[in-house]
Amino acid sequence: MTEKIKLVISLLLVAAGVAGFYLLADQALVVRILAFLAGIVVALLVVKTTPVGQNAISFAREAVLETRKVVWPTRKETIQTTAAVFGLVIIMAIFLWIVDVGFMWAVKQLMGRGA
Repeated sequence: MTEKIKLVISLLLVAAGVAGFYLLADQALVVRILAFLAGIVVALLVVKTTPVGQNAISFAREAVLETRKVVWPTRKETIQTTAAVFGLVIIMAIFLWIVDVGFMWAVKQLMGRGA
């Protein structure tokens, strides 16, 4: 039950940060952004003390570790793959245009409106 209360408090803190951003409309933008960020940071600190927050933190750490294991493509591979995708899109567009023109001709013939 206390975990749920902490989660509600953290949501209220986020709402307070957002409200502070808008209520301080006559202040400098830096002050407004700091008010918003303060609400977010305090809310995260509260969430961190709950099991849900602990699970989220461990998940984020594991996700970072997994992204380090990924073999990212080189610039050359990325350009080649992008060119292949663009080429296939152009070929498919031409094919679908030809099919569309064919269907349009067939419908005109069936409707008796052909030349």
